[in-house]
Amino acid sequence: MTDYRNGGAAVVETLAAHGVDTLFGIPGTHNLELYRHFDDHGVRAITPRHEQGAGYAAEAYARVSGRPGVVVTTSGPGLTNAMTAAATAYAESQPVLLLSSGMPTGTEGRDLGQLHEAKNVSGAMDQLVSWSLRVRTADEAASAVTEAFSGFTGRRPRPVHIEIPVDVLEQAWGGEPRIAAAVAPPIPERDAVRRAAELLGSAELPLIIAGGGAVDAQAGLTALAEAVGAPVATTVNGKGTVDEAHPLSVGASVRLRALQKAAADSDALLVIGTELGDSDLWEGQIRGRKVIRCDIDPAQLNKNCPADHALLGDAATTLSALLEALPAKPAGGEQRAAILRTACRDEAAVDAGPYAEINAAVRAALPADGVLAGDSSQVTYFGSVHYFDLPAPRRFCYCPGFATLGYGLPAGLGAAVGQPGAPVAVLLGDGALMFSVQELTTLVEQGLSVPIVVVDSGGYREIQDQEAARGIPPIGVKLHTPDLAALAVAMGANGVRTTSTADLSELVGSALAADGPTLIHFDIR
Repeated sequence: MTDYRNGGAAVVETLAAHGVDTLFGIPGTHNLELYRHFDDHGVRAITPRHEQGAGYAAEAYARVSGRPGVVVTTSGPGLTNAMTAAATAYAESQPVLLLSSGMPTGTEGRDLGQLHEAKNVSGAMDQLVSWSLRVRTADEAASAVTEAFSGFTGRRPRPVHIEIPVDVLEQAWGGEPRIAAAVAPPIPERDAVRRAAELLGSAELPLIIAGGGAVDAQAGLTALAEAVGAPVATTVNGKGTVDEAHPLSVGASVRLRALQKAAADSDALLVIGTELGDSDLWEGQIRGRKVIRCDIDPAQLNKNCPADHALLGDAATTLSALLEALPAKPAGGEQRAAILRTACRDEAAVDAGPYAEINAAVRAALPADGVLAGDSSQVTYFGSVHYFDLPAPRRFCYCPGFATLGYGLPAGLGAAVGQPGAPVAVLLGDGALMFSVQELTTLVEQGLSVPIVVVDSGGYREIQDQEAARGIPPIGVKLHTPDLAALAVAMGANGVRTTSTADLSELVGSALAADGPTLIHFDIR
């Protein structure tokens, strides 16, 4: 172990003190004083082939594990390459810490022509994440890391960025890492809980909508739904917060008009841990005759759907309080849920086409505790969201808010690293794959047996459909697809090709047991 402690050590020792044992990043000329200390402090540095991939992997790592994902980039282009991933983590409310090196102290913004020089990267990042800070000393760097971890508790999780100038990374440091104090989440007011419980207890048509803020409250959410006989729908980020095989579950269906009508008819609509954004509702809206909203973020309590009863608190604590205050009432609700689920499935089938069958084949091969990573592909939002049922949350990696292409493959990497030993599959389109196909090499390098099912429609099918709907000829959307199976083999992975859904389950099952990743090129053209 080196006894040379500098600003790089200040950062790495503080990361290790907060339990960080894995991060994603690419070493560069200006951040090597961070890399100096990783081995000494048991931090595993995984090197994706692009900083954007590092950011997506960290976001998925956080999504499946519940622990903050950490990204390390060099200055200038290293950081700007990661900006889209940072914005994705912000839109999806995931705890990600981005660390970058920076220009030497006193040279920032002076346009001196230095290597990787940019005008004001910390200022640019501050517009994309919860906060960005350019530190001035090694002590300040350590404190900033501690502040970041404190901010990941007791409030809505969102990414942060810390820029450490190269001279600060090299600065001698004799301090000790300070552990972040956990921030207690807000607790809902007792009278507000009582009034909400009375409404739920007297309702004839209760309905629950759960979002990403409820992923760690599955037991309480299920118990409350059973106690009041309420069907439960979720947003994409809330998928699995109630087992999707439960008789009260109607799946991740909030975009569907059948669900939105049921919400409008509800005399007690409980919305927990979601902003009800248009990225989930697809130009629809959620309203109820009486609305109860629960969120850890006060800004969310009336956003997009005004609340009659607002409960400021984290999901688990609030659900427990509601259950305790709930008056006795007959259970039931399964018949309503079954009717609503059928209506939602029928509506989803209009867009699903072959994607329902494809997802069913992958679902049959992936064990119940498996994780699926998707992308901004039709097979994901028309298929996996509705036809890949999950028994629990934190098992679906997909970003409906920022809707970025190229997320799925590095997300599969992050998920496999974040849940060691759990079976992980990637299911995405050919257009999405080509945004980040280089990360297949990273999966090979890490020895991860991840099946990657690529549904090849010959380009950007969604945009082609939108062009057609507007009377625009197919411009820029019909693209050449390489022989993806051969490309996978060239990268050191396994590669197979099929056009038959009947073969898909067996191919995915074999891929899960293979030595390293397997790309399954599934041509539907």
